[in-house]
Amino acid sequence: MKLTFFGGAGTVTGSKILLEAGYKKILIDCGLFQGLKELRLKNWDAPPIEFNDLDLVLLTHAHLDHSGYLPILTKNGYTGKIYATEATKDLTEIILLDSGKIQEEDAKRANKYGYTKHKPAKPLYTINDARQTITQLETFKLNQWHPIDDTIKFKFLNSGHILGSVFIVLSISGKIVVFSGDIGRKEPILLDPYEYIKKADYLVVESTYGNRIHQNSAIKDVLLKPILSTYAKGGILIIPTFSVERAQEIIYLLSVLKRENKLPEIPIYLDSPMGVNATEVYYKHKNAHKLSADDIQSMHSTVQLVSDVNTSKAIVKNNDPKIVLAGSGMMTGGRVLHYLDKCLSDQKNSILIVGFQAEGTRGRALLAGDTEIKFFGKYHSIKAEVFKINAFSGHADQTEILDWLHHFEKPPVLTIINHGESHQSQALRTKIRTDLHWNCTIAKMNKVYHLE
Repeated sequence: MKLTFFGGAGTVTGSKILLEAGYKKILIDCGLFQGLKELRLKNWDAPPIEFNDLDLVLLTHAHLDHSGYLPILTKNGYTGKIYATEATKDLTEIILLDSGKIQEEDAKRANKYGYTKHKPAKPLYTINDARQTITQLETFKLNQWHPIDDTIKFKFLNSGHILGSVFIVLSISGKIVVFSGDIGRKEPILLDPYEYIKKADYLVVESTYGNRIHQNSAIKDVLLKPILSTYAKGGILIIPTFSVERAQEIIYLLSVLKRENKLPEIPIYLDSPMGVNATEVYYKHKNAHKLSADDIQSMHSTVQLVSDVNTSKAIVKNNDPKIVLAGSGMMTGGRVLHYLDKCLSDQKNSILIVGFQAEGTRGRALLAGDTEIKFFGKYHSIKAEVFKINAFSGHADQTEILDWLHHFEKPPVLTIINHGESHQSQALRTKIRTDLHWNCTIAKMNKVYHLE
């Protein structure tokens, strides 16, 4: 057996791990690179492997950095299956169609306004490419072994990161190989907590927050502070929101605050077609989260869901105080840019950042205190107040990762740390070696790891 990392090594984006076992070639996740331009350019590189040589793709969850490269895979010759949970399939469909649409719109805008070196600029992939990919998804239940061939079987276990997210456990001729994907929180807001695993001969574990301990605070009260601060100034609060999980968490907490009569009387919008669709997926998969029927009804009555583009434009133009949740969460595209275009230069307005911001994204620039950011082909001054809440993270922090690792009955032969920037992965490796005395290393891009 051997593993090769074609993404998610030294970075939190572009997750792709090739597992070769005997004659089988299995790809674990197939994500898009995001953030730094040097990373985004990798999406345009020649494919790292012959896609038509692949036997199977296993998907840990639907987020773009784990699923967003799939249309490139399929349009370049992969005709096999993509295995996932039912909720992951539904969310992946939404995310890939949205991504294809954004790719097309970005290319169209670049050509219209001339801010491109390419003549003409072309989308990385199209909506039709995404549609083809969706036909290749096949779903499987949690906590059941499923055979791939006579010597290889797999099962999905809940990882508590987003709806449908899983750990992937593979049994290969009796050897157990575990891929964590993204590990969720020990006490998620909406989901059941991650499951523990007792055995792994080889383990690949994420390290997004391998160097950090999350805030331990009453999160809805923390959320209320920027709302009241912005309302007191007569401003607009913009929350760049990841459409899957984060949007639903915030809507739920806003509904709780409303029930407690703590919210000011202002309209609240979720202006994100993908976020609206993802919220409907939550309502569909009633057994995959902790929301009650009353919770869902309260969420419905608290936030106005906006998909129509004309309604969105009207909300952007209106200067009245309001709260707007809009994608994308790292401000790399989507409708949030139109709100920033209108509101960013006015100090009475606020931006609330509620999730991880990858290096090279506009969100990271805001957190770093930059005085301007570039989008729509020009620079925009930052005068709005910027708030940050760390407690919203859907990723386990260092303590929670170690809690999960502590439940293995004995150390894996080798633990490979991935999905983290260098300092995060290094910190987690030091902690694992110090506390657990495990043999571990940090994944390097394109390096082959031979498993005995």
